[in-house]
This record gives sequence, structure tokens and C-alpha cells, in this order.
Amino acid sequence: MTEFLVVFDVDSTLIEDEVIELLAEVAGKRAEVAAVTERAMAGELDFAESLIARVATLQGLPESVFTDVQQRIQITLGAKETIRAIQAAGGKVGAVSGGFNQLLTPLAAELNLDYARANQLEVVDGVLTGKVIGAIIDRSAKAAALSEWSKDSGLTRTVAVGDGANDLEMMALADIGVAFNAKPVVREKADVILEGKDLRGLLEIIGL
Repeated sequence: MTEFLVVFDVDSTLIEDEVIELLAEVAGKRAEVAAVTERAMAGELDFAESLIARVATLQGLPESVFTDVQQRIQITLGAKETIRAIQAAGGKVGAVSGGFNQLLTPLAAELNLDYARANQLEVVDGVLTGKVIGAIIDRSAKAAALSEWSKDSGLTRTVAVGDGANDLEMMALADIGVAFNAKPVVREKADVILEGKDLRGLLEIIGL
């Protein structure tokens, strides 16, 4: 059997970038936000608190920032081919992100993902308020997404691929937790470490 549900983290996994840093760059706050991101992904800070702090720096940006940033996102080498191969074998692919729906939704369409979930940035009168609407996608929400999508798809064999501390719960829940381009704390706890920057290496791990 080669039918897997594969759930990817997004920032620094499916894409090469951290979208909040790209957004913060437009606000002139990239260095400030990058330092907080690094600490959060290393497991030194609570993710939800760090996200709220980082999103606050985006207050006042015009909604057009999403279009600007979308054009700068670099999809990770091999991502499209890997997704196509998983789906061709009868599997499904999801992406769950501590990033934002405004950027994940068009990316999910471009990559033909079966499932996608991220945080929602509040926009009022065409301007970012610096707040997140609704529940924050943290490590437990990522694990819950994997479980929910497994039930929905009927695929009980699951793979989770990620790079940061926020992915650990999802990776622990999956049959195979894959560290890709990952922080030390994630490499220590993963079932498999995928070296290099090409996602096609995942196909060999799952027998495709």
C-alpha cells in the first residue's frame, strides 16, 4: 500500500521562506520579527504568544501586501513533483501552517493541495490591524488537523513533515514524522531526517 495522507508544515518546509518575515520586511520590522521566529521555532517561546507579538508589528500595512509577498514566495525544490506523486498513488496532501490563510489559500491552489489550514489575519477597511482572528494554529492545532484529515480522507497511514518545534506534536501523532531542513530539537525527535533541500527525497521514505 502506498496511499498516505501526507501533511506538510509550510514555512521553511513547503516553501523556502517564513512568510511573517516577508510581511515584516514590508513593515520595516524584519530583524525584530526574525529574532522572535527563531526563538519560537527552537522551542524557547510559546508559539501563540510569539505569533501575537510578531503579528502586532504588521499593524497598519495595506492589504495589498499579500499580493506583493505572494510573488516573492519560493516553493521548495521538488514540492510540486512530490505532491503529484503522492496523489497519483492514491494519497492525499495537506498543509497546516502557523502562517496565514491570505497567503496559504493561493499557494494551496497552485500546489493542488487536498487540505490547507492557517491563521487568519484581521483586515479592516483594507488595512491589517495587527491581530489574528479565531483560534491560533499552534502545535496542538496542527496535530488535530492531521487527525481530522485522516478521518475525512479514510487514509489511516499518515506522514507529517516539518522543521520547527511547532510541528513536533503532529510528527509524533503521524506514523512517520519527517524532519526536513529542521531545527536540532526536531531532528532529535523525528522518525526520519530528510537531508538537503529537495522534498523529492520524501518519496523514497514512503516507498514511491
